[in-house]
Amino acid sequence: MGVPSFEASNAIIYLTYGALLLSGCAVAWKLRHQNKGEYLSSNRTQKAIPLALNFIASGLGSGILFTYPEISTIAGVQGLVVYSLSSGLPLLAFGWLGPIIRRKCPEGFVLTEWTRKRYGAVTALYLSVMTLITLFLYMVAELSALQQTITALTGLDGLPAVIFECVVTTIYTTLGGFKVSFVTDNIQATMVLGLILIGVITVGSTTHVDRSLIASSGLLDSSLLGWQLIYILPVAVLTNDFFISGFWMRTFASRSDKDLKIGTAIAAGAVTAILVLVGSTGLLAAWSGALTPETYESEGSVSFFLLLGSLPAWVIGIVLVMVVSLSTSAFDSFQSAMVSTGSNDLFRNRLSLWWIRAAVVLVIPPTIVVALKSPSVLQVYLISDLVSAALIPVLLIGLSERCYAWRGIEVVVGGLGGILSVFLFGLVYYAGDARLAANLLLLENGLYLDDWSAFGAFVAAPVGGLLWAAAAFALRVALAWARARATGTRFAAFDDPRKVAVETDEAADAATRVVTTVKGGVEDVGGRFV
Repeated sequence: MGVPSFEASNAIIYLTYGALLLSGCAVAWKLRHQNKGEYLSSNRTQKAIPLALNFIASGLGSGILFTYPEISTIAGVQGLVVYSLSSGLPLLAFGWLGPIIRRKCPEGFVLTEWTRKRYGAVTALYLSVMTLITLFLYMVAELSALQQTITALTGLDGLPAVIFECVVTTIYTTLGGFKVSFVTDNIQATMVLGLILIGVITVGSTTHVDRSLIASSGLLDSSLLGWQLIYILPVAVLTNDFFISGFWMRTFASRSDKDLKIGTAIAAGAVTAILVLVGSTGLLAAWSGALTPETYESEGSVSFFLLLGSLPAWVIGIVLVMVVSLSTSAFDSFQSAMVSTGSNDLFRNRLSLWWIRAAVVLVIPPTIVVALKSPSVLQVYLISDLVSAALIPVLLIGLSERCYAWRGIEVVVGGLGGILSVFLFGLVYYAGDARLAANLLLLENGLYLDDWSAFGAFVAAPVGGLLWAAAAFALRVALAWARARATGTRFAAFDDPRKVAVETDEAADAATRVVTTVKGGVEDVGGRFV
């Protein structure tokens, strides 16, 4: 590989960080007079193109250089296309559901705020904990991927770059809050799009494909795993995206519903195309001989870097700039989203700006420490996919106006029951072996298996969650009916709370008018008192 020298590699990495730091601080300086609300969110201020660039920046990270080439060497073209579509198209859900949730909760800026309004504080706190854990794991995954990428590209220890990235994003995020992350993402996403195009075209044009290896590789054929992923990946990625509050903050930041739909549509198309291009390097590595069939699974994740082996040093330099920018834009989005979510959900935005800024700093040390132990932690990352698959379907039922009787207890029971259902499925699948069933909860063997265990887990989580929630609903209604019969009171389990609220307001208004009449005289027809 035409690796840049030690001095050149360090210069490229840290000059890029320096440029990102200066741009971030410049934006933060312009925003120095913003209030706490503006620091945490940016509701109804952004047009379609900036929104699209932000969704692109938030939807990508340096980890794509490992994961998408790997899936193409394991499940071939079928797996790559499914994974790319499953990662890009879920962004359309924010354009579709965003206007609905904004109308129901116009003062909010994250999904947990709507959850609090619809289901109550306990359910909102439950969702908030899941959201914060997921954001933390995303931050850990990004730092881990950055460290591996820097080492693979340059041979340098990636830890200093990890620490420097945390310092850079913490400085400008602490100063400017969410809005500075939004603006810098526009700059970084524009730059990254150009760099990815240059990098992929260079790799594709300089890689010699041995046509005799294409058919023998088997990567054009469908497979059991490829068919399973058609279900697993959309469920895992779509539901897990609901835990990423950075997406919701950008959804609420859209100036209008039209801007949101256009922005998410552009982002979905761009992200899908980028991931297909990056992932195709796994196919090129196999068809050029850089990988052999025996090493598809073991070395597939480094396919992109294997292809760089014959390229000049300046190409590596471009890729380094791309990696640093890509990682920084993703990491600052997770960082600002985590702080805004914690401030809103745990402290109800009562903290002063200085405490919020301190939280931005305090979240970094544990993230770096855990990232250094990423092999064990990234396994937990898969658990968040199962948790989201169990929780999000029962949560979204409350969006329907017809399901006004659906309560928070159903959401909590359904989410927990979905996880229990995975364990129960494991007991059946593994013939009563509790240890293997518990391992399935952790997805210790990953997603890319030749059996039906992972597929079954992702069926059991949402289906089991819905069944447990339905059982909780039926039990709650039955208890309410029994209590009404026993006490001789009215059965009100199916009363529409919106009508009850209107009737209560009308009764309160009537009582106010009576009291006012008694105190102030006789009310005439026009509402004036004489």
